Amino acid sequence: MTEAWIFPDWPAPPQVHAAVTTRHGPGVSAAPFERFNLGLRNGDMAEAVATNRSALQQALALPAAPRWLRQVHGSEVAELGPLPSADEPVADAAVSRVPGTVLSILTADCLPVLFCAVDGREIAAAHAGWRGLAGGVLEATLEQMASPRGDVLAWLGPCIGAASYEVGDEVRAAFVARDAAASACFEPTHPGHWLCDLAGLARQRLQAAGVRQVSGGGFDTFADPRFYSYRRDAAGSGRFASLIWLEPSRRG
Repeated sequence: MTEAWIFPDWPAPPQVHAAVTTRHGPGVSAAPFERFNLGLRNGDMAEAVATNRSALQQALALPAAPRWLRQVHGSEVAELGPLPSADEPVADAAVSRVPGTVLSILTADCLPVLFCAVDGREIAAAHAGWRGLAGGVLEATLEQMASPRGDVLAWLGPCIGAASYEVGDEVRAAFVARDAAASACFEPTHPGHWLCDLAGLARQRLQAAGVRQVSGGGFDTFADPRFYSYRRDAAGSGRFASLIWLEPSRRG
């Protein structure tokens, strides 16, 4: 079922693995969430989501259950190992240096960003909607990583595309106030409204932070029916996952 997954095309070392789910995975969610919804807080039945999450782990042969976050559009970063706690950490990004830990970000138009060190010693994942991106979630993630910025790779996952994402003046102002170059990622439509290139803004922020190798982008979750899209489907939208993990150590 190759149409169920997207595997990032980036120069990650061989011990780093990553995947993005789509709506076409082996899920059981009923309408309007059919079929591979992985989000617990968007109205789907908890039993269906639990079944979908178990199917995800089996289908990708993940070394452990994914570490899910309680995402709040902020900039908190959790440092995680493979064993889940009773509660999901309240954070919008996570870092790990423990092999076998599966980091996961849920989105439905917001931008998932995956990170790894060029030597494969650590990984990270971030949820970057416009508020989190403007609030510095990517920079906070890099701060939590031990690797120098020039030794970090980043991959931009599926998010709403610039042609589909109209925002108000307040969104543009939040970015341009920090960096005037951000204006290049906004195209005026009618007074007070702009088309916003969310992936382009993330690329700018990462490069300004010292990340030289940024891959990915080119998706549009609103226009592409493979993905859930909150702006397209509102309360009927599920969530898809972007995952990254370090290969577990092999013992002879």
